Amino acid sequence: MELPFYLNFKDFENHYYDNLEKWFEEYYNTSETDYLKALADLYSPYLYYNFIEDKLKADAFIEIKDCFFPYHDKIGISFCSHCEKGDAPQKGLNQVFEFKNISMMEYAQHILDKINKYCSKNQNALDGSKNILDYINNYDIVTSMDGVGYCISYNRHQKVIPFLKAYLPYYGQTVNMAIYRDFIFSIADIAEFIDQKLKAMHAFEHSIYCQSKAEAKFKVQMSRQFLTLCN
Repeated sequence: MELPFYLNFKDFENHYYDNLEKWFEEYYNTSETDYLKALADLYSPYLYYNFIEDKLKADAFIEIKDCFFPYHDKIGISFCSHCEKGDAPQKGLNQVFEFKNISMMEYAQHILDKINKYCSKNQNALDGSKNILDYINNYDIVTSMDGVGYCISYNRHQKVIPFLKAYLPYYGQTVNMAIYRDFIFSIADIAEFIDQKLKAMHAFEHSIYCQSKAEAKFKVQMSRQFLTLCN
C-alpha cells in the first residue's frame, strides 16, 4: 500500500483511521504499530532533533549537487567527471561541483521546471490523460542536464516522491508557497501525533523523536571522534 502523504496536520488527522483501515485490508497480519512505524519512516526525513529545545523541528531540505564550470580551485569544490547518467563534461572545460542544501519547495520547483520544459517540447505530453504527476519519476526527465545546474541523484529522488506527489500541481508552472508554509508548520504536529500513538502502544522506541535523537547523538559523537583524530 502506498501511504498518502499529507501537507497539513488537519488532513493527516482526519484521514488517519480511514488509511489505517485500508492498511489492514492489504496487510491483515500486521498491527497498528506497524502502520505507525511506516508513517514514521514516511515523515521523518523532514524533521530533525533540536538539542536545545529537546524537540523535533521541521527540516525540509535536500542535499543536491550543483554543477558548473568556473574557478575549480575554490575550497570545497571538486571535479565533476560525470553526473547521474554518466555524461562526461564538455571537452576542454573543467566542470566542477559543490554540494548544497536547498528547501524542498525549491527542489519541487526545479523538478516542475524540468517537467514543463519536457512537455513544452512534446505537445501531447499533457493531453488530458496525463498531468505533471505522471512525469515526476521519469528517469530521463529528472536526470536531464543542460551542462550546468543542479545534478539530480535519481536514487535520492525516490525518497521524496511521496512529498512531490502531494505538493506538485497537476498543471501549472509554479509551486504553491502557501501550501508549503502549511507543511512546514504542520510536520512537527504530524510527528507528535505519530509518536504519541506509538507511546500509547508501548513502542516509543520506534518514534520519530527517538530515532531522530539517536541519529543526532551519533552525528555529534562522530564529529567529536573526527576532531580528536585531527588533533
